[in-house]
Amino acid sequence: MRLNRGINLGGFLSQCEHSKEHYQTFITQEDINRIAGWGFDHVRLPIDCEAVEHADGTDNQDGIVHVNKTVEWCREAGLNIVLDLHKAYGYDFNNAGDLKANNLFMNQELQDRFVNLWIKMAKAYGNLEHVAFELLNEVVEEENAEGWNKLIARTVKAIREIAPHRVIIYGGIQWNSVKTLKLLEAPQDDNILFTFHLYEPLIFTHQKAYWVEGMDFEEEIYYPESMEYYNEKSKMIGFKGDMVTNAKTSLMGKAFIEEMVQEAIDAAKKAGVNLYCGEFGVIDRAPIQDTLRWFRDVNDVFNEHDIGCCVWSYKKMDFGFIDKHYDDIRDDLLSLWIK
Repeated sequence: MRLNRGINLGGFLSQCEHSKEHYQTFITQEDINRIAGWGFDHVRLPIDCEAVEHADGTDNQDGIVHVNKTVEWCREAGLNIVLDLHKAYGYDFNNAGDLKANNLFMNQELQDRFVNLWIKMAKAYGNLEHVAFELLNEVVEEENAEGWNKLIARTVKAIREIAPHRVIIYGGIQWNSVKTLKLLEAPQDDNILFTFHLYEPLIFTHQKAYWVEGMDFEEEIYYPESMEYYNEKSKMIGFKGDMVTNAKTSLMGKAFIEEMVQEAIDAAKKAGVNLYCGEFGVIDRAPIQDTLRWFRDVNDVFNEHDIGCCVWSYKKMDFGFIDKHYDDIRDDLLSLWIK
């Protein structure tokens, strides 16, 4: 399976209103055909646990039907698909730091449920060559690094008993940071991809984002600008600006992106696995030509290191590729990604 250039279907079965009406209208076969027509080779489908399982553990057929449909639409369109568990019972990256809410790694019953959910996914899709499995999106807390490694090993073993050849994807803690891939144990299995997410510099890619603590909702941030500029602007978001303030390079631009990605490259090489960027993108409040410059730099780095990637996101979600904000550069971006 080749995951070269793809696009996320964020907001469809994850981070959404979980209703039959929403599932039926947010993504249709026409959208999948459009993505294939552009020349992408895969989609990543984020799935919240409640889209496929009710709180009592019974199957949510309303959501499962749409997973099935999307998998089939992708097969018909010639697209690969990554099934990404974006939220699990006992773990949600939106609850970062709240160990009472994010208690998956301290609760054996929830871990059993997590593994059993992946067993069901493997039984349903494990014989389909165009499907890959991403175990869990963005584990955050440092305290969970060891528990995450243990749960990965257990889950991979369970999947492999059913689907020995499917690609399995997982990343490190701290929102799939490039800096934490080195904390993952080397896989004892083939067909494993390490994943990371790239939204650096965060002060640019998430500018004016209402959910980022400390963010100025009015100030426009430009790219590339000087490193001094970025050091000063990144102070407002505290530790989430550490990637900038701790950078070794004196240049904000491609050199900075290269430094970020190199940490992931080194970790993957040491573990003997290939690398995949499951999310990267720029918010729809950023200056549009600066957005294009950022994407060019990131794409250059990914091309130079043969890293597959999946842009966030197809529609809405504050990053919508098909939405009006991207009208002026959409064709330019497609020409970058699709050869």
